[in-house]
Amino acid sequence: MRDIPAGTIVLRDEGTRTEWDVQVGAFRLAPCPVTRELYLAVRDEEPTAGPAGARTPVTEVSWLDAVRFCNRLSLMTGLALCYTIGEDPDGLDVVCDWEADGYRLPSEAEWEYACRAGTSGVRHGELDEIAWYRGNSGDAVHDVAGRMPNAWGLHDMIGNVWEWCWDLYDPRVYGAYRVFRGGGAYDHPRACRASCRRRSHPTFRIDDLGFRLARSR
Repeated sequence: MRDIPAGTIVLRDEGTRTEWDVQVGAFRLAPCPVTRELYLAVRDEEPTAGPAGARTPVTEVSWLDAVRFCNRLSLMTGLALCYTIGEDPDGLDVVCDWEADGYRLPSEAEWEYACRAGTSGVRHGELDEIAWYRGNSGDAVHDVAGRMPNAWGLHDMIGNVWEWCWDLYDPRVYGAYRVFRGGGAYDHPRACRASCRRRSHPTFRIDDLGFRLARSR
């Protein structure tokens, strides 16, 4: 896990043309998305679809799969659970204890703040150097850490696979839909920007959507 310092991030929603400041406390973030081999080791199962390589990011996992994985890994490593998970099929009764020391998903603000790593441009480097995207991926998801990291040692924040975040996208309009970030191997450059936001239902699974682990400090 990489130590991420506290700071401030300005989030933007292009649909509503609004922006808002968020204070981000110090936290820890994994240098790469969760791989298929780690997912298999923790859950004793792996998705039936998606790229088959052990070091490729796990995909075909829902938001609910991701939070269950976080709790399972916390149990295995003797850490306090971050999530209380109920029976709601939409996941609206999932509660996060931000003070717990276990594994969790990053908040949307944490994700973009870590992705930018102190930069303010469209992305933290030249796209072909930092990301697998439509222009160089050969329409395939690649092993993690195959491109240059950002200044904080984080790989694949842009490109390769999208990553689930904790946050609801806009509950007044989209209900239970959760945010995912980062762009993927099949996307054009416009989707591979630090500020690009997408959303889907917490049970949604697809072959270019995974997740990354965070911990509170």
